[in-house]
Amino acid sequence: MNSHDLPWRPADGGEPADSLLQAAAATLEAELEWLADSLRIRLQRYFGQPPASPPLPADAPPLARADCPYAAAVHRRGLDPADRLLVALALAPLLRPQLLDVLWSRNETTQRPFTEFGGRSDGACFQPSGETACFLLAGDALDLRLAAIRRLAPEGRLAREDVLRVGPATPGDGPASPFGGPLQLSPRFLAEALPGLPLPGGGEAGIPARRVFTGLDWSDLVLPAQTLAQLEDIGLWLVHGRTLMDDWGLGRRIAPGYVSLFHGPSGTGKTLSACLLGQRCGREVYRVDLSQVSSKYIGETEKNLARLFEAAEQAGWILFFDEADALFGKRSSVSDAHDRYANQEVSYLLQRIEAFSGVVILASNLRHNIDDAFLRRFQSVVAFPLPRPAERLRLWREAFPAPVHLDPALDLAQLARQHEISGGTIMNVVRYACLQALGRGDGSVSAAAVDEGLRRELLKEGRAS
Repeated sequence: MNSHDLPWRPADGGEPADSLLQAAAATLEAELEWLADSLRIRLQRYFGQPPASPPLPADAPPLARADCPYAAAVHRRGLDPADRLLVALALAPLLRPQLLDVLWSRNETTQRPFTEFGGRSDGACFQPSGETACFLLAGDALDLRLAAIRRLAPEGRLAREDVLRVGPATPGDGPASPFGGPLQLSPRFLAEALPGLPLPGGGEAGIPARRVFTGLDWSDLVLPAQTLAQLEDIGLWLVHGRTLMDDWGLGRRIAPGYVSLFHGPSGTGKTLSACLLGQRCGREVYRVDLSQVSSKYIGETEKNLARLFEAAEQAGWILFFDEADALFGKRSSVSDAHDRYANQEVSYLLQRIEAFSGVVILASNLRHNIDDAFLRRFQSVVAFPLPRPAERLRLWREAFPAPVHLDPALDLAQLARQHEISGGTIMNVVRYACLQALGRGDGSVSAAAVDEGLRRELLKEGRAS
């Protein structure tokens, strides 16, 4: 199936992350220039004549590029010019911090920073706050400031659409007002508008989960048509779930989120598929560290899981539980207080998953290891079988890097027919053979090296070569 046939494909067109960021650069350049002009005009009007302020200091540039993920994210949320200016202000410390240096100014009368500029000057760069946003939009016009306050309020559209909010103020963040805290762009919006860009602050201290990435694209997936179709269903939920639940009113009748079980042998693409779903739908994927959850199972589990799900809810993460049968396996008889408490903890986790409005993916090597009572609560069960001969041949052909020369005696079609192995195993063989080629210094992958790598992998799996 071609990736361009997917009905839930975002407006980015499924291009690689580098191409998407390049497409966004021209748009962001214009947005930041607009922000610089707006700041300059606002300051000129504030300190000069006349003091009256129009709704916006400068006209917004057009957002016409169809291939730009940033423009697509702005259009998708219906952001108006004032919204766009605030997003540019929040992005400036990351993309062009010197642009805000003008706000370092000190009031000669009070010998302190201008209260009305807000923000935090930490010695490195100016961090804009809600007060900075109000000054940019309103200057000293009270009616415009009231409109800016409504725009930035927790119940305002920017917060409701999960674009931008004003964070909590801390000592040194400026005036003690509800808008003294920093401007914070939503990780979900950033992942959608700037896909593939590693952004600071993506993790959460104390959260038993780590973000997972992939350098591959959707077209690199080698899976049966039925598996791809089920992945499309999850993609549809990621893109249209909010509309289905809120605008169409289905949220009154069904659980708020989507839970799916990925099952199949190791190396068949379960983790990769989760990463690519997030990549294409503008969501970060976090793998839950079951060792941290299990090691604190007595006493602290509820607290850790509550922190995990609260962070995921706010940021729109996809949660990926690998080796999920460790938590959702068939339950044994209760023999002591520890067993009773463990069952309570699993029940609590299941309750949090069912109340979670996002996507949870559970991965297991064997479907029958998962308790049927849990399976009935999942929205989908997706099988990841070992690849068939034609799929294995494609995996072999695409696995070797372009610079290497393949030995003419290496028959990839025969390897694909003879050995029923996973894509992960094929990549381990390719890694071994390529390292041998680098060690010899000739850049040629020999058939003997591939055979030896394959023999080692089969022995590791307990099979004869």
